[in-house]
Parts: sequence; C-alpha cells; structure tokens
Amino acid sequence: MKKHTLIIAEAGVNHNGDLSLARQLIDVAADAGADYVKFQTFKAEKLVSDTAPKADYQRNNMQNDVNDGQLEMLKKLELSQSDHYELIEYCKQKNVKFLSTAFDMDSLDFLHQLGIEIYKVPSGEITNLPYLRKVGSFRKPIILSTGMCVMEEIIAAITALKYAGASHQNITVLHCTTDYPTAMTDVNLNAMLSIKQELGVEIGYSDHTLGIEVPIAAVALGATVIEKHFTLDKNLPGPDHIASLEPTELKAMITAIRNIESALGNNIKSPSQTELKNRLVARKSIHLARNIAKGEKITVSDLIMKRPGTGISPMELNSILNLTANKDLYEGNLLTKEDLL
Repeated sequence: MKKHTLIIAEAGVNHNGDLSLARQLIDVAADAGADYVKFQTFKAEKLVSDTAPKADYQRNNMQNDVNDGQLEMLKKLELSQSDHYELIEYCKQKNVKFLSTAFDMDSLDFLHQLGIEIYKVPSGEITNLPYLRKVGSFRKPIILSTGMCVMEEIIAAITALKYAGASHQNITVLHCTTDYPTAMTDVNLNAMLSIKQELGVEIGYSDHTLGIEVPIAAVALGATVIEKHFTLDKNLPGPDHIASLEPTELKAMITAIRNIESALGNNIKSPSQTELKNRLVARKSIHLARNIAKGEKITVSDLIMKRPGTGISPMELNSILNLTANKDLYEGNLLTKEDLL
C-alpha cells in the first residue's frame, strides 16, 4: 500500500493571539494539504513562573520585546476556550483536522473534554512525570517530541506513558532539535533511525530548520509523522515566525512529501509496467556480425550484440556457441533459436 505520512502544520502561537490570524493559518494549512493544523493550549501563569527568562532564540526573534520574560510573552499568545471551539468548527469547514498541544495539566483536561483524538507531548514536557501520566491515562494515540533528549529520557517517558495506560503501538516518537531555527549540523537525522531500532516504535520528525529538505529526507528514511511550523509572514512579530515556513513553502514541502511517498514504492525490486515495454527497446539481442553459410558452426566472432531485445539474450551466449546454422544467415539479422541446430 502507498505510504501516507501524517503531516502536522504547526501554527503554534503564530496567530499572535489574534483569532482572525488563526483562521488564516487554517486556510493556509488546508490549502497546502496538511492532515492537521496544530495550535497550543495553555494558561501562561500555569506554564511558567514570573521569573522565567526567555530562551535565547525567543530573545533573538523578538528584539522589540527584549525586556519581557516568558510570562509576559505567553500571556499575549493564549487562546481562550471559546477560541478553541471556534477554531475547531472552522477546521471542519475547511476539511482539515484540528490539533493542539497542552502545556499544563488543566489544558490537558480541557483538550480531553474537547474529545481530541491525538495527544502531542512537546519536548519540554518529556520529563514532566505527572503530565505524562495524565496523557497516558487517556489511552489515545500519542505523538512524543524528543528535543533536548538522550535515549534514556525517551525510554523513561515511554515507560511512564505505558504504565499510565498508553499502548506501545499507539506511541509515535518524533526526533527533534529544540532550536529555532535549527542549524543543519545540529539536525542529526540518523538519530531518528536509532530511536526506531532501539525502542521499536513508529518514528517521525519535528522540524525547526529553515528549509523543507530535511522533513522530505525524513520521510524517505521512514518517518510516519512530520511536524513543521508555518506562518503567514516570517516578518511578523513573535517568537516562532522567523523559523517557520511561509504558505508557498508549506505547500511545496507537502507536495514534495507526497511525491516521495509515491516514489518509495514497495520493497520488491521489479520492473514497472512502463519498464517492461522499454526493456524490449533498451536491451540487446544476439545479431549476426557476418554472413554464415548453412552448416557452419557459430563462434563468438560471428556475433554482435545490438538492440532491440526481442531475440536471444546475450546472457545465453554460451548456450549457442558451436551450434550449427541450419540455413544461410545474413549479416545484421537477428539470430533466433530456429536458425540453429
């Protein structure tokens, strides 16, 4: 069967707290062909303390608000509960699925109340045991991001999820590098394969590079889920816009991923139907390099390999050497088994 990679267009907080911008992001995700458009659900006061500083990338990406801490920044980016209902309904209208990541316990309960079908654990919560236990207790499919992790931390998180009720086959682990944007030298995409080999889980990739080539490569390597931030405009104010794809880039990424899915095929090396027709034209057959009289024995010097491949294959050469021509044969003609004794 043709592979279908689950593509999550990560709107995140790129709505800047504006419901109109959030709807426009849904429009873009739907138009690009994403499976899900994902937002973030949190109450700033329950997510960070009032002394929590911004990450370096947040300060770099929000130079106009350089003196604000995380709390002030995140308060401006919250979505209310009523916003969620409106966005869910709008996603239905646009035929793209709604998803959100919760960043605190109350927000997890709210998403559970909404009947969300997949729980996305962000990289920052992978060592939050109470959070993991609650997610596991919902017994729903889980996508686990692993930015900043070593393998032992991923194993511990999966163990906690499963102990709380999650099933192993319902956990997909995303390789991720928590830096916005991520330098190519920090991607370490082969680690995704190590996760699959060591943990026996479905794998995916959450990308923060500036381009689209790494998630495409991840699909070629076996990723079943791709998550990628996108925005209406990289120049908008906010912590994540600069490391996000603009609408045309998002569409190009998704188109390329779907092409790669088609190109992957199956594990069987065999000619396509088109190749079967071309094979007769492109391959060679045994032809006569000179005139041969009836009764002469065939030698290597009597033969030449030429297209088309409709006659005796050159791979059968040894089986016809020293056979006798049963009639006069002429230079340039295709040799057939009926010509020989």
